[in-house]
Amino acid sequence: MDLKLIDDKGEVTSTVSASDALFARDYNEPLVHQLVVAFQANARQGTRAQKGRSDIAKSTRKPWKQKGTGRARAGMASSPLWRGGGKIFPSSPDENFSHKVNRKMYRAGICTILSQLVREDRLLVVEDMELDSPKTRVFAGKLKGMQLDRVLIITDTLSENLYLSSRNLPNALVLEATEADPYNLVRFPKVLLTRSAIKKLEEELA
Repeated sequence: MDLKLIDDKGEVTSTVSASDALFARDYNEPLVHQLVVAFQANARQGTRAQKGRSDIAKSTRKPWKQKGTGRARAGMASSPLWRGGGKIFPSSPDENFSHKVNRKMYRAGICTILSQLVREDRLLVVEDMELDSPKTRVFAGKLKGMQLDRVLIITDTLSENLYLSSRNLPNALVLEATEADPYNLVRFPKVLLTRSAIKKLEEELA
């Protein structure tokens, strides 16, 4: 598989040879959907909490007698049927939203996404993304010169200058190859890999 190598102006200068196992795999939509859903679910903190009928600060006295009033039977004001009462099945703060994904499935899903990005012409390669100083303006100008608006950049190692230069840009995200996740790979219209990041991905996913 040959990937497009671009220069600082966003023009294709040559190609880079890459593994077919990573960038030429058939698309598996159910697997990709499962990975994205699992990634978002595992990111949830589960800190929400609701009050049950035992947690409501209301009297437990019976509001009126059982019979003879013509009204429906009522036991206490904290009933879930009443306004201000407790919830029937309250959410607890220790709720677990995590999904289990096997390692083999995860690797296959990442390779499927990368292959689809190549087919859709959304994946590009650059020699490197090193910066001499941590300047957001310089980094933004570099992306503009490459004609990249919203982009995910994957590098072999994330240098301090690159991290500091990119963290304030809302439309750009820089990740190391070992931290590439299915959610960000799918949501960005363009993915930019460095040449060394390709080798790192081949080592991790092959």
